[in-house]
Amino acid sequence: MGTDIKGHKHPIPQWGDDEIGEYLLEHPDFFSRNPDILVNMATPGRYEQTPGGVVDFQQVMLDRLKGEIENLTACTQDVIETSRTNMSYQTRTHAAVLALLSASDALTLARIIIDDLPLLLDVDVVAYGFERDSLARPQLLALPGVHAYSKGYVDSCLGEGVEVQLMRDVLDDGTIFGEAASLVNSAGIARIRQGASTPNGLFALGSRTNGAFNSGQGTELLNFLARVVEKMFHRCLETPDQATNS
Repeated sequence: MGTDIKGHKHPIPQWGDDEIGEYLLEHPDFFSRNPDILVNMATPGRYEQTPGGVVDFQQVMLDRLKGEIENLTACTQDVIETSRTNMSYQTRTHAAVLALLSASDALTLARIIIDDLPLLLDVDVVAYGFERDSLARPQLLALPGVHAYSKGYVDSCLGEGVEVQLMRDVLDDGTIFGEAASLVNSAGIARIRQGASTPNGLFALGSRTNGAFNSGQGTELLNFLARVVEKMFHRCLETPDQATNS
């Protein structure tokens, strides 16, 4: 018999193993909510005989704990490797930005983009280009490595208002990467926004490795790099004759 808070006695329900087991199965968080009960539970010893056969309860618990530790270790290793990769990308981006900022004119800027950035960013090719329109000065489209696009091409390539696209698989007809198009299997492409001296354009990184760029990656660093390229072109082309200075 049990006693309630008013001192009244009442019968205690008698549950057997089946009822208790059914209750625990219906409430799998019972021991999480009542850890003090679990601590005081008497568990079967190693190789203790039960009606259903041999139960090594301790080994089950150890195996589960070992699995949790292995999963945690794997997750930790993934975080470490991701952090290292992100730090490498960040360091390379910083080096590329410093190289771009050293350009004193559009010609030097163009050569840094096509010659130096592939090495600094560890990609196979870096390309850039602009749409042909009233803002596309002859000096701009005469720069080394520049690609000329039809008006509206940037929006058709990236999507209207989209700044960056990461493409796991890309098939370029040469419009973006020119003669290097056959080497490029994966690409990161960013918009160069229109300025007072430049029309809409593209800044593109190409890799021969399939999946080197993919939609699961962050776009912040590439977008930042494209904004630096954009600002440098705007600055170097403030006056018409600056584009041809060496």
